[in-house]
Amino acid sequence: MIGKYFSPEEVAVITGSPEVAQAFSSLQFDHLVFTGSTATGRRVMEAAGRNLVPVTLELGGKSPVVLGRSADLEKAGERIAMGKMMNAGQICLAPDYMVVPEEKEEAAVAAVELGVHKQYPTLLDNDDYASVVTDRHYDRLQGLVADAKEKGATVKEVNPGDEDFGSTNSRKMPLTILQNVNDDMLAMQEEIFGPVLPVKTYKSVDEAVDYVNANDRPLGLYYFGEDAGEREKVLTKTISGGVTVNDVIFHVAMDDLPFGGVGPSGIGSYHGPEGFKEFSHARSVYSQPKIDVSKLAGFKPPYGSATKKAISTQLKK
Repeated sequence: MIGKYFSPEEVAVITGSPEVAQAFSSLQFDHLVFTGSTATGRRVMEAAGRNLVPVTLELGGKSPVVLGRSADLEKAGERIAMGKMMNAGQICLAPDYMVVPEEKEEAAVAAVELGVHKQYPTLLDNDDYASVVTDRHYDRLQGLVADAKEKGATVKEVNPGDEDFGSTNSRKMPLTILQNVNDDMLAMQEEIFGPVLPVKTYKSVDEAVDYVNANDRPLGLYYFGEDAGEREKVLTKTISGGVTVNDVIFHVAMDDLPFGGVGPSGIGSYHGPEGFKEFSHARSVYSQPKIDVSKLAGFKPPYGSATKKAISTQLKK
């Protein structure tokens, strides 16, 4: 359709291997936009930097869900399940892990399970639920779960229809919840980008804030709760690309809000007026009047009283 309705000078689509992408990002564009992983984003920026091409990077990272004590667990669980299972979790803004009050951990996990049951009564033959994109990524996700289990995590598969996933090659994977996680586990080190949900606990919300701040700044941050003071503490003491309160992902749908990451989760933002500014070059133009401004301002030699007057107006006493 693009080839039919646009000339190549307007819009062109090029597909290919990583080698093609490397060559593409090495070209001398006016601006380069990349969406993908942080690791690849670094390589794109390096290639673009050789030509001093400005870049906008929309990356990802480990977007946390901070569940406050005042949160409506059933509503939160349903929305977290929706965000984590949409496209089988293969969304840059998918919630990566949950941080919950320690006394509410089991209730929070049960709420997510309930959300899965409501939205996906079956998974294998359900067209509403996607497969993992490639065998390599499927094996990567299975490796994250195996690594976590080997290092002491409790693994809970949410399988509403009690289906046999071992007898299919569809690369469908049920939502897999990891509890008792620690930072030695790969699932807590890498962006998951799939239906695996680690759960951490906290005694006070300050612990949750400190944990978020101890790691790379995420593309999104999600807070559930009705405590305005706690919400403001989480939002003001953390840094992320964007925030959705009492839901996940939805800030990207607001076209008049700037969307983008910070640091390892991205550079630059777009949507709305910010997008126009991001992808435009504002060229300043000044036209000099007929009078000799340089002479009047004392900028033109020989320097004298006008120069001293100009300098004195700029000095602060």
